[in-house]
Amino acid sequence: MTDKSSQSLFEEALRYIPGGVNSPVRAFKAVQSDPVFIARAAGSRIYDVEGREYIDYVCSWGPMILGHRHSEVTAAVQEAAEKGTSYGAPTALEVEMAKLIVDAFPSVELVRMVSSGTEAAMSAIRLARGYTGREKIIKFEGCYHGHADSLLVKAGSGVATLGIPGSPGIPHQLAALTITVPYNDTDTFIKAIDMHGPDLACVIIEPVAGNMGVILPRHGFLETIRDITRRYGILLIFDEVITGFRLTYGGFQNLVGINPDLTCLGKIIGGGLPVGAFGGKGEIMEKLAPSGPVYQAGTLSGNPMAMAAGITTLNILRRNEGNYDILNTKTSLLCNELQKLFDHTQIPVCINRTGSMFTVFFSGHEVYDFAGAAKSDTELYARYFRNMLANGVSLAPSQFEASFLSLAHTDEDIEKTLDACARSLKTL
Repeated sequence: MTDKSSQSLFEEALRYIPGGVNSPVRAFKAVQSDPVFIARAAGSRIYDVEGREYIDYVCSWGPMILGHRHSEVTAAVQEAAEKGTSYGAPTALEVEMAKLIVDAFPSVELVRMVSSGTEAAMSAIRLARGYTGREKIIKFEGCYHGHADSLLVKAGSGVATLGIPGSPGIPHQLAALTITVPYNDTDTFIKAIDMHGPDLACVIIEPVAGNMGVILPRHGFLETIRDITRRYGILLIFDEVITGFRLTYGGFQNLVGINPDLTCLGKIIGGGLPVGAFGGKGEIMEKLAPSGPVYQAGTLSGNPMAMAAGITTLNILRRNEGNYDILNTKTSLLCNELQKLFDHTQIPVCINRTGSMFTVFFSGHEVYDFAGAAKSDTELYARYFRNMLANGVSLAPSQFEASFLSLAHTDEDIEKTLDACARSLKTL
């Protein structure tokens, strides 16, 4: 614990870091507050620099599925660090991680490690373009695949939080190669294919959207995309950076029985350390250098500490797949009880959930796309967020994000969260 407060640290950070933060949503602007600086974490709790304790539903934006500072993960990182933090050379750990991913995803025959989800999506699209010889891509409104130029067009998450429709700095020529259609809108997708099909290298999608808040695909939506992309020779990329190993041991694709051509991963496979990966069919992945002409490289790709943390995390999850049933049951209970509290106070919300990820949209209507999410009462969410934080519960500092449970969250945590919600709603 430092002797500086969050406020003084933020004032100091503003002198050295743009906006005082290294990722925009951390600035708390969307919830009309200043950020809380965290000093440490353990289990389901985080602790700020002033010693205050919070039940954490951010979970580092998803990776901490085992909870913070898990003893086995910490020991694995320490053991790896004692041998060296980076080599710039192949290691056995990279091979072990690759085998775990390939074994967990029927659609993945070869996989390449990178250092972030952004890098994974960017590289997968470059590979798709190199493999097909085409340039255009389709993405979906509100789906966020990192901040690479081709992808920051009508994205979700931080862009939606700050109200930025895209971003300055993106060349018009690149933006013109990105066709954006509404999520869950099959008819518009088919029209886009009819217009651009022969020029499309790939379609990239979050199979469950997590960056405009949690939004599930409607029945038949993903199946239609898979059928049409296969018919036109367009590569289908599933961005499972959030959903990979979050909903089951594998990806959402395992649950729905759809095999994309390429898959992007991150978050949980790093056990809390910076990581990313993309993989897919062998004939496509073999186009990557050094076996093929599509160049991709990374100094810290397959970092030994990240591999050690990720391998340990995946092995813990694999040892007992009943863990996912536990997470699902706890999250379902929490969301059902939250709904009852909101209903009692007659504050309209739509709670979207799948597995251990959920979003409370301050909206009285079903939310199934970005336009619906954008109609949420963000002012009311901001007040709710501040009240919950004051009552010891840390939620995402944005209406347009997912919340997560970990295996470290207890029944007592859920009870305390519901009590905090009941107290928070009294002042809304």
